[in-house]
Amino acid sequence: MNGFILVNKPKGVTSHDVVARARKILYSLGHDKVKIGHGGTLDPNATGLLILAIGREYTKKLAEIAQKTVKTYEAEIILGSRSSTDDSEGKITKGNDLKNLKTEDIKRVLKSFLGMQKQVPPIYSAVKIKGKKAYELARKGKSIKLAARKIRVYDITLVSYKYPTLKIVCKVSSGTYIRALARDIGEKIGTGAYLKELRRIRVGRFSIKNAVGLNELNLILN
Repeated sequence: MNGFILVNKPKGVTSHDVVARARKILYSLGHDKVKIGHGGTLDPNATGLLILAIGREYTKKLAEIAQKTVKTYEAEIILGSRSSTDDSEGKITKGNDLKNLKTEDIKRVLKSFLGMQKQVPPIYSAVKIKGKKAYELARKGKSIKLAARKIRVYDITLVSYKYPTLKIVCKVSSGTYIRALARDIGEKIGTGAYLKELRRIRVGRFSIKNAVGLNELNLILN
């Protein structure tokens, strides 16, 4: 059994949970030695496209796809507040209220993020520091300073804006943290911001339109 399976990951489920469910189904069918993995981890509160690879050949291909392929996301950002984790899971603190911001001002800021740039990952992330994951150190109250990484924003489109809620669609390089992008957009606007909702809709040529729900995995793998 070999191939890719596109899964529409729901909120509250980790990427590892999705792999574990698929592995359990395969084991029940007698495929206990089949290699299975996923590409492009989604945070538990993020939803959308998660690619599963079944079989050694496809897990190798998926590793290349995950590292090099452009990804597209729908994001809902809250202006006027900041978060310790850059998303809704962290400690929220008040930022600056700029309720008179015009749509044209928002568009101008979004446009400034196009192209190559350096991005500092969230401190609550899996980036490793001397072998330790940043979020593990952050949870222990350790002082963390992460180095900026090169990323690229290929496209960023304003979907809707009604203060404090800003919705965008962005197409970015692998390794881009949308939480960090939301944070940086808020800082550039002058309000502060955090990521409230995130949905991945495309990974390269793979689209969420062709993804199946978790409850359909059993039918696909049979």
